[in-house]
Amino acid sequence: MAAPYDSLMCNDYEQHIRWKEYCEMMQSLALRVPIHQTELDLPQVDDIKIGDVAPVMRASGYEVELFPAKFGFPPPPGRKGGPVFNFVSENRSFSESRRCLIPASAFFEFTGTKYPKAKHRFTLNDAPMFAIAGLWREGEGNEPASMTMLTTKPGPDVEPIHNRQVVVLRPEDWEPWLKLSKPQGDLLKPLAEKSLAVELVRAGSD
Repeated sequence: MAAPYDSLMCNDYEQHIRWKEYCEMMQSLALRVPIHQTELDLPQVDDIKIGDVAPVMRASGYEVELFPAKFGFPPPPGRKGGPVFNFVSENRSFSESRRCLIPASAFFEFTGTKYPKAKHRFTLNDAPMFAIAGLWREGEGNEPASMTMLTTKPGPDVEPIHNRQVVVLRPEDWEPWLKLSKPQGDLLKPLAEKSLAVELVRAGSD
């Protein structure tokens, strides 16, 4: 079995989805948004990094609600290191897990050995938004809930940059992941070639 945690992977993503676009997309998918939620529940942020609190989607009865969660699970008891922000998806079942969606307009990967590293921005070609498959946990005490991103082998668009990638879900796969109404293998896999566009947004120091 693969090690459950990935390191040095996607630890930065972008949330530029506007509230109106989000509501229109949810309506097109026949997914109900709680009536009390507003644009304040979906703030736009250029870079969401480990430890930041960000909007996350989860099933709540007949609705899909946004809730704030910290990026990265606290490390397991007895394990040294920082938060668990990536989690290997292969060879494990998530049927009993708290599944969530992390809405995003882009995710970033970095290359190079010197800082600042080269920064590559990935977006979905056929939709203005996507979601990263994730898991969430309740917070302890006064701590907020937390979330982690699921990862898989890299698709052809990511492989030239990194040897792993986050699981990118097109909008039509949002509900199937939350309800697990499709086989996991059909959801937790890399997208086909030319599904993602990549641009260099910062040159590296190497």
